Amino acid sequence: MRIRTILADHSELGLLGLKALFSAEERIEVVGVARDSIAMQALMVRHRPDVVLIDHTSEGFGAKAIREGMRRCKRTRFVSITSDTSPVALMSAVKAGVMSYVKKDCDLDEIVDAVVSTAQGKRFFCGKILETLRKASFDVDLFLAEPLSCAPVTLSERECEVIGLIAEGKSYTRIAEHLNLSAHTVTTHRRNIMQKLGVNNTAAVVLYAVKNGLASPNKFLFNDSR
Repeated sequence: MRIRTILADHSELGLLGLKALFSAEERIEVVGVARDSIAMQALMVRHRPDVVLIDHTSEGFGAKAIREGMRRCKRTRFVSITSDTSPVALMSAVKAGVMSYVKKDCDLDEIVDAVVSTAQGKRFFCGKILETLRKASFDVDLFLAEPLSCAPVTLSERECEVIGLIAEGKSYTRIAEHLNLSAHTVTTHRRNIMQKLGVNNTAAVVLYAVKNGLASPNKFLFNDSR
């Protein structure tokens, strides 16, 4: 049986490209395309797809749209296809319910493999994303492991600001400039934060920031107000 798939992207060019890609793929049937979350929800209710291939950073889509789609069609799985490889965007996507993650400039076979693997219930992260995260010293195994403890943690307002900026990928120098602090003070804050959280790497700090809403979203990141 072919994998019933919906394509969701604000970009008409992106949708056309994906439709052309899957037109020659016998394992995948594109049952609809959506340029906004309302159209996506309607198509999901109508077709009950196996997979939704979505650019979650595209205008008109976000965490709320994904969660609503999963509520309407519990068996549907989401694959994100985007140009954003930042740890915050990746973890925000998975937190919202995205199961797999590929880049728009991935090889065609890799995009197809992502859809097929996800339909089979397997997580799929393309090689380009894994390589980018590893170069940034991001621990992929930690990210995919159990979430951090929900035990109460007391952080100062300044520490919360530092966590948010770390999660956005800013360097210690940039954080110091932004908060009008010395780089040494920022390093001290980071050390104290990691001690309080009981973690030993930046990836875990980023995960805590996303989980607790401390990461500052930009216009390309998830925004529940959409």
